[in-house]
Amino acid sequence: MPGKFVFPGGRTEAADGRIPAIAELAEADQTKLLGGMGSRSSLQRCRALALSAIRETYEEAGLFLGRKHISVPSIAHPDWTAFVERNIVPDLSALRYFARATTPPGGSRRFDTRFFLAFRDSVADSLPEATGPSQELEELCWLPFTEATQLDIPEITRLIIREAEAVLAANPSLAPGNSVIQYRMKYGRFVREVI
Repeated sequence: MPGKFVFPGGRTEAADGRIPAIAELAEADQTKLLGGMGSRSSLQRCRALALSAIRETYEEAGLFLGRKHISVPSIAHPDWTAFVERNIVPDLSALRYFARATTPPGGSRRFDTRFFLAFRDSVADSLPEATGPSQELEELCWLPFTEATQLDIPEITRLIIREAEAVLAANPSLAPGNSVIQYRMKYGRFVREVI
């Protein structure tokens, strides 16, 4: 989406589910993720969704969500080399699953996106550049919710930002177990559901 402010994100890779983590997702988040997977549900796929969020946040925004550790497990996959070089192990326990959006059928590209929240202190390191190594983003910035919703952003991004704000207002410590908001097509209409 050239010229638009968006969340970091991208495709979940097959290898993501096999990457070691220093801590796993909270059981409540795993349960919500698994419940939305239908017949293809598995713990590895659940982990892959969370780990791809961590990987894409690094690749696009240059932020390493994880914890520094003396002994980093061997991770042979090249997408995770920068974590190993910095002695950072991904930390899934810092993530909270809070929203999902599936684009309506008929578009040239469809997305089925899961959204996670994490506090800024979950970032173990960051690149000195203003953007991540993918160079897909033109600008990286931290903004209050009210300012973020005023930017030139897709409507679904605005909705998800408002959902994130509501989650934090109701659960300021991001304790596990919050409701998950889902936006999808149902009976020909784009609907919001709470699961």
